[in-house]
Amino acid sequence: MRIALLGDHSSHPSHRELDALVPRLATELDVEARWVPTDSGEDVTTYDAVWLVPGSPYADDDAVLASLTAVRESGTPFLGTCGGLQYAVVEYSRNVLGRRATHAETDGLDDDNVVEPLACSLQGEQRLVTPVPGTRFATWVSQPFVGTHYCSYAPTPAAVADLVSAGVVVGATAPDAGAEVLEFPEMGAGHPFYVASLFQPHVGASRGEPIHPLIRAFVASVTKSATSP
Repeated sequence: MRIALLGDHSSHPSHRELDALVPRLATELDVEARWVPTDSGEDVTTYDAVWLVPGSPYADDDAVLASLTAVRESGTPFLGTCGGLQYAVVEYSRNVLGRRATHAETDGLDDDNVVEPLACSLQGEQRLVTPVPGTRFATWVSQPFVGTHYCSYAPTPAAVADLVSAGVVVGATAPDAGAEVLEFPEMGAGHPFYVASLFQPHVGASRGEPIHPLIRAFVASVTKSATSP
């Protein structure tokens, strides 16, 4: 099975952690993960799953948003982390909820922002992430844990409320960051996995830490999807 790591590879510490995770995904979970640059023009729905990795703004934001629409509509298992969550919120707000939905980092501060600057940047910061009881995320991670962040932007409270009213579930929260995990309702309508997080679950791979339960749940959904008739 193949997973597309949709993003623009760099020397950022977050990407070095992803590089450390890739061989472990192969040896421990029998999954091939491959970087796909956002400006490559490659159709990511040809992969068994897509992980929109940190590193926004991306080389081709329009291509990223188009890929998110294709992934969501095709039922391709999806995980978004950090910028991946932010762009999932923008795409969903625009194309499902019908909002103008702008991102403060790329579109400037505006009343239509669904992603805004955090009051305090979380570049390289750790926060206590608390799963929300009764959510799918809480079945994967039952206890609060320390999550690493490399983000300066997050969904606005109004955008989160709008998403929740449309069936999106907040799977975890954290101080300074608000909604840490979003479970999109496609998961209850035939989509095997459509989840995004602000914290970066792959951080720690280079130190040999266990593969995070969120990543394991994502891979399990890929396995189930790939073997379904």
